[in-house]
Amino acid sequence: MAKISAAQVKELRDKTGVGMMDAKKALVETEGDMEKAVDVLREKGVAKAEKKSGRVAAEGMTAVAIKGNKAAIVEVNCETDSVASTDKFKALVAELADKIATEEPKSVDDALALKTANGTVKDDIIETTQVTGEKISLRRFHVVEKGDDQNFGSYLHNGGQIGVLVVLDGADEATAKDVAMHVAAINPEYVNRSQVPAETLAHEKDVLVKEALNEGKPEKIVEKMVEGRLNKWLSEISLDDQEFVKDSDQTVSHFVESKGGKVNTFIRFEVGEGIEKKADNFVDEVMGQIKD
Repeated sequence: MAKISAAQVKELRDKTGVGMMDAKKALVETEGDMEKAVDVLREKGVAKAEKKSGRVAAEGMTAVAIKGNKAAIVEVNCETDSVASTDKFKALVAELADKIATEEPKSVDDALALKTANGTVKDDIIETTQVTGEKISLRRFHVVEKGDDQNFGSYLHNGGQIGVLVVLDGADEATAKDVAMHVAAINPEYVNRSQVPAETLAHEKDVLVKEALNEGKPEKIVEKMVEGRLNKWLSEISLDDQEFVKDSDQTVSHFVESKGGKVNTFIRFEVGEGIEKKADNFVDEVMGQIKD
């Protein structure tokens, strides 16, 4: 039997996108012949993961894993919501969230290199791609560490279409979860108005001034009008100032303060946000199926 080197296994994996064990088995079967090994993998249908790599993966789910004082929120994408609802895909996402929360990788590439029972996270993703027949990718994640006097709150909406992780100073987990639900529903941009960048604030003020002048308002009252409109805008984008979704008689900050806490930070992931989805018409869809 030919001796198979790690370099050969890596080369075959790079060519076909298959897992480590599949690559090694194919090389053993073909006695180290690279081209024959590629053919073996193609014949077995294992190399189809590479074929999917150019497709748009804009569906999927988010997940949150909390491990003591560390937590991770992740987004994993696939091509269709039918795959996103499978147990195989859900298990992969949950496993990735746990792994990332535990090991705190610094980048997606670092996360893909984390060791798992099947090899690496990348191997697990490739395997799931092969089983489901769809392109699957770890798109992003965020790891947060809290202090002992802080509390995590998490919420997943619509099966993980939206995921939120919140950190409160003080209060309790129940309060933090309520705030996470609010963030999922209302989608604030900042914790409070002091976080709004100066250039963003200046731009908005400039727009409001021009808007007021174009309405024909006297210049002497424009400044007061703009101040009011600017405050309204800030209250709409700042979590602390928003009307609490479960009780519109109080703001989020008042709600949290009533529980002995203060909002520290939040992260909100919505599946597919910022990804341009391909819109096929009926003819293109049929032709695409014929070509496949």
